[in-house]
Parts: sequence; structure tokens; C-alpha cells
Amino acid sequence: MIEVTPKALERIRQMLIENHASGGLRLGVVGGGCSGLSYKFKFEKQPRPNDNVFEVEGVKLMVDPKSYEYLKGLILDFKDTLMERAFVFHNPNAAKSCGCGKSFLT
Repeated sequence: MIEVTPKALERIRQMLIENHASGGLRLGVVGGGCSGLSYKFKFEKQPRPNDNVFEVEGVKLMVDPKSYEYLKGLILDFKDTLMERAFVFHNPNAAKSCGCGKSFLT
């Protein structure tokens, strides 16, 4: 399961509207970044056949099976401060993460 906070849901909805995107948001993990693995976002019209699909208050999140192994239990949050506007990943599978919080190591 992946949990999405109300602040993150609000921002995802805004992004979908701003980008005229239908469907939902794909969450994934790719190799690279400061710590070895990086988070990625992408708008998708529909899920792929083997995707894990989570619908939270009308917002669809799609995660491929390989990425899901790294994202199980993730809490996706969003912070909006004077210094920064960014998604925040609270990932119980990350043993270590970089200072920017955009990459991690398992």
C-alpha cells in the first residue's frame, strides 16, 4: 500500500489540471541519483497490465511491480514553505537517503 497525504493529493490534482493530464500519476524508481535509486513521476493516461493501481479520493497512482517492491509502505507528502515546494517521500524501505531526499539506498 502507498499512502498519500491530503497536501500531496491537492498538489497532484493541481499538477494534473495544470498539465491537462487525464488518467493519473505514475510513481516509480530508477537507478541513479546521489544514493543509488531515484524517485520519478510521470503522467499516464492509463495503467499498464501489471501495474499496482491505487485510487485515493479520485486520484489514480500507478506503480510498476519492480518499483512497488521499493515503494511498499511509502507515505507521499508535500511541503510548501518559503524555502521549498517539494514532494517528500517517507519510505520505510530506504536505509539511507541523500540530503535532497530525492534518492535513496535500500
